[in-house]
Amino acid sequence: MEDEHRDSQTGPVIDITADLVRALVSEQFPEWGDLPVEPVARQGWDNRTFRLGDRLTVRLPSAEGYVAAVEKEDLCLPVLARHLPLPVPETVATGRPGAGYPFPWSVRRWLPGDPVGAVADRAGFARDLGGFLTALRAIPTRGGPAGGRHSFFRGCHPGVYGDEVEHALGRLGDAVDADACRAVWANALTSAWASPPTWFHGDVAVGNLLFAEGRLSAVIDFGTCGVGDPACDLVIAWTYFTGDERSVFREAVGLPEDTWRRARGWALWKALITVADLPEFDPEGPQVRILHHVLADPVAG
Repeated sequence: MEDEHRDSQTGPVIDITADLVRALVSEQFPEWGDLPVEPVARQGWDNRTFRLGDRLTVRLPSAEGYVAAVEKEDLCLPVLARHLPLPVPETVATGRPGAGYPFPWSVRRWLPGDPVGAVADRAGFARDLGGFLTALRAIPTRGGPAGGRHSFFRGCHPGVYGDEVEHALGRLGDAVDADACRAVWANALTSAWASPPTWFHGDVAVGNLLFAEGRLSAVIDFGTCGVGDPACDLVIAWTYFTGDERSVFREAVGLPEDTWRRARGWALWKALITVADLPEFDPEGPQVRILHHVLADPVAG
């Protein structure tokens, strides 16, 4: 569920409707042609997702830049699923271009659960998520795709986006504490992942985490996954968790302090480009609050 600043990298976004999905399914998978098609309530940016009956979903890339993720997830998800403690998406069929839609697409099993919202036990959620990411890092990496353009450089060093940090600071001017931002960014650049590459998810955000019966129940959207530095998967420490929850998450993740410095750099980059793209700067807005969290709390101490 990445954001709109990718437009220049991915190409124009396609309007994908339920009628288009019905036409694709009827044409290529007639055994499911009579099933109802409905858009899911919460849509991502990279892909559009539709319910297909009660047990399936249809997932379609929204622009050309996201197409590579279809084949990557088809290859990687079965490998990851064998090792992970929670369900991840399972592809049951892969479609081809048709009905005026130019890209491959996939049919997957429906995973029950709701996007993370008003979680009662937030510390427990932090612990569950940290345990999931620990299990992900432990999976053998042979054959896994090294972080790069396909992952929008998740898994690489955050310094790859240094130009975007400076551009955002230039646009924001005195609206943010540029000196504090540059200090956090400089600290993020002082280390690199020195251990063997590990699996990373690449977009650990509340919209990609499902919740059921008070617990984290599934993790979805592995389109930016790969093998490299797992620092990018820690950004949720600032975008969702607060206070002691961050400490619980840090302990459950079990990564060294220098990884957290790079994670803070990833969080700063994302917050800055998001705030810089807002039509109006709102000092009390949610994205600005996230930027304040990043500047105020290093998590790793």
